[in-house]
Amino acid sequence: TLLNGRHIALLLNVIAALLLVAIFGLIWPTVQNGLDHINGYIVGAGSVGAGVFGFANRMLIPTGLHHVLNSYLWFAYGSFKDVTTGVIANGDINRFFAGDPTAGTFQVGFFPIMMFGLPAAAMAMVAAAKPSKRKATFGMMLSVALTSFLTGITEPLEFSFMFLAYPLYVVHAILTGISGFVTNLLGIKMGFTFSAGAIDYALNFGLGTKAWLLIPIGLIFAAIYFAIFYSAILKFDIKTPGREDDEDEAEVPNAGVQTAVAGLGASENDVAPTGDKYDIMAAKYITALGGPDNFTSIDNCTTRLRLQMKDTSIVNEQALKKAGARGVVKINETAVQVIVGTDVEFIADKLKNELHK
Repeated sequence: TLLNGRHIALLLNVIAALLLVAIFGLIWPTVQNGLDHINGYIVGAGSVGAGVFGFANRMLIPTGLHHVLNSYLWFAYGSFKDVTTGVIANGDINRFFAGDPTAGTFQVGFFPIMMFGLPAAAMAMVAAAKPSKRKATFGMMLSVALTSFLTGITEPLEFSFMFLAYPLYVVHAILTGISGFVTNLLGIKMGFTFSAGAIDYALNFGLGTKAWLLIPIGLIFAAIYFAIFYSAILKFDIKTPGREDDEDEAEVPNAGVQTAVAGLGASENDVAPTGDKYDIMAAKYITALGGPDNFTSIDNCTTRLRLQMKDTSIVNEQALKKAGARGVVKINETAVQVIVGTDVEFIADKLKNELHK
């Protein structure tokens, strides 16, 4: 009937969507004005504004709303005429590469953090790990630290402590703001095409102003990050990677593992699957995510699996992390995101192949 549980849920979703559209249609002008005022303050406050931007950028990462600030400051703010082409460039990124000597304001502060600070935080987690788990933790954290250092992709590393120790994440955001303030106060300018990693730093070094100063500043931030993270993890017994309680470590159920392995063409008697590492990881992911029947769709971005599920309540977060995931974000009852890293595309392909057999 129309009023059974399934149809009521659909009807309520329609009503809720209409109400939300009406509400946000009414309040959005106020929200937009607020964002305009924030952006106006940032661009008019010099070094302090750059610091506020760095702090706000990191604080908004968990929600994805950092793009609201990035879009205006990086791609719309200011204008500069390229002397070579005569084209007007807008935004901090475009103006930097057009030769504007004042550009780079809202990019430079990320270099010390992404190249030095966060990798040092990763090494602090290794140092604080239990001796029996330190080697495995080092292997995991080395990969995300190098990813941050080389490319400026920080999500896999940030999500390893973002939800476990949110106060530490707030400290990370504050330090990012301080980096933006200090680098601008010293008159350093630097930009990137992708993110604030070593590759962009090397490629764009010649376009920067006092860019060499980012190295000693970065080393100072590395020492600060290591000291804060190491001492905080030990003092407050934060369960960062390598410090999980043994009884809390999730084991993938044997039946589930056998089913997943069998789906990969192995025998159901196999305890530990062998073969391509992405095949093995895909098998473990499928089991931890509730089995093949729980999947609706599979997609991915640069570092995340974006999954639509029938029921996210049966997703085993600990088993996913043990299988190599850096973090898990349950969006709602049917959507989940798994933070994997830069090799996410390979795992996504394996998942699709196995589920479409």
